[in-house]
Amino acid sequence: MNITRENIDALNAVVKVDIEKNDYADKVEKILSDYRKTANIPGFRKGHVPMGMVKKQYGKAVLVDEVNKLLQDALHKYLTEEKLDVLGNPLPKAQDDLNWDAENFTFEFELGLTPEFEVNLKSKKAITHYNIIADDKMIDDQVVNIQKQYGKLVSKNEVEENDEITGTFVNEDKDINSQTTLTLDKIKGKVNAKKFIGAKVGDVITLKTKGLFNDDHDLMTYLKVSHDDTHGLDIEVDFTINEVNTRELADLDQELFDKLFGKGNVTSVTELKEKIKEDAEKQFIQQSDQKLLNDVTEYLVENTKFNLPAEFLQKWIQTAGEEPLDEAQAKEEYEKSEKAMRYQLIESKLIIDNNLQINFDDLKAYTHEMIKGQMAQFGQMNPSEKELDDISARILSNQDEVKRLSEQLTSQKLLAFYKENVNLKTKEMSYDKFVKEVYGS
Repeated sequence: MNITRENIDALNAVVKVDIEKNDYADKVEKILSDYRKTANIPGFRKGHVPMGMVKKQYGKAVLVDEVNKLLQDALHKYLTEEKLDVLGNPLPKAQDDLNWDAENFTFEFELGLTPEFEVNLKSKKAITHYNIIADDKMIDDQVVNIQKQYGKLVSKNEVEENDEITGTFVNEDKDINSQTTLTLDKIKGKVNAKKFIGAKVGDVITLKTKGLFNDDHDLMTYLKVSHDDTHGLDIEVDFTINEVNTRELADLDQELFDKLFGKGNVTSVTELKEKIKEDAEKQFIQQSDQKLLNDVTEYLVENTKFNLPAEFLQKWIQTAGEEPLDEAQAKEEYEKSEKAMRYQLIESKLIIDNNLQINFDDLKAYTHEMIKGQMAQFGQMNPSEKELDDISARILSNQDEVKRLSEQLTSQKLLAFYKENVNLKTKEMSYDKFVKEVYGS
C-alpha cells in the first residue's frame, strides 16, 4: 500500500491511496474459507461447497468490504501520523471507471485543511466588562415585595390603587369567561386605571382590550385567549369585581428573617438588605459574564482574519447530515454556520496554545461542586466524598451529560482567560441601566 499527498494550495489537498493485491488477498481468502465451512447451498454438504462457487457468490462483496476497511484504516492512520488538521471528513473523489475485477486499486480523497492564523487578544478599543450592582431602589423594592409576599391579605369592599382585584372577564361573542386576579400596575394608561379606583364588589366595568395592558401578551394570562388572538384584539369586555383585597405588609422582624434565611442568620433590616444585595449581585455576575463572553467572541470572529476551504466545506455539508443536500442548500447552510466554524477554530487554537484543555479530574471536581450546590438548596450542606463520588459517577456515565458539563467548564476556563488577557474596561451600573444599555428596553 502506498499513500501520497498533493497540496493543491494552503487549504486544499488530495490524498491518493494505492492498494495492491497483497494488501488484501490473504484476508479475503480467509473470509471466503470461513464462508465455505458454514455455507448452506442446495446440493452440497455443509463444508464441502466448491471454493469456486463460494468465490463466485460471495467473492466480489467480500473484496469490496475488505478494501473499504483497509482504505478507512489507512486514511485514519495517515492523517494521525502526518498530524494533519482537517476540516470535516475526507471526501472520496468520484470514480466512474473503477474496475473491481482488477487486482490493484487507486483511490483519491479531497481534504480541507485547517488554516494557519494568529489570534490578537488586545483590541484597540477596550471591550466593556459590566459590573452590575443592586442599587438602593432595587433593594428597597425587593424588601417591599418580601413584605407583600409574607403579609396578610385583608378583604375590603372598594378598590384603591395598590389593591388586588379578583373578578371575571366576559365577552360572549369571543367565548371569553375568565376569572382572574390582577393589580392596577398591569393596566395601561390612567383612563383605564381610573375606571377601577372607587369601584366596589359587584360592580361591572366595561373595558376595551386594545391597549388594556402594558404588555399585550397579558391578554393570554387574564382573558385566556390564544397567542394568535392577542395581537390586534380590539373588543369590549365586561369585568365583574368579585373580591377586593389589600396586602397588609409583614413586619420586618426576627420571625420573618428566620423564615427567609434560617434561624439567626439575619438579625436586622440592614443585614436583610445586605443579603438581598449579595444574592442579587451573584445573579448579575452570570449575566455580565455571558455578555462579556458574547462580546469577546464577536470581536475574535470579526478581527481574526483567515480563509476557509469554502468550496470543499460546501461539498462536505452536502453529505454530512442525515439527509443529503443539493448545492444551493449546502451553500446556504455553510453561510449560516461559517461564523460558528470560525469561532470553533479560534477557540480550539486558544485552548491548545494556552493549555486550557480539561481532563477527567477537572470534570470530576466541577461535577462535585455542581452537586454540592444543588444539595445545599435542600439543606444538605456537608455531603460526604463517597456521596459526591457516587452521584458524579452516575452523571459522568451519561455521554450527553459529559458533553454538556465539558462545554460549561471550557466556557468557564475561556472566560477566566479572557478576563486576564483581553483589553477590558470595567463599567459599573445598576441592573435597570444595564438592561437598557445592552438590550434597549
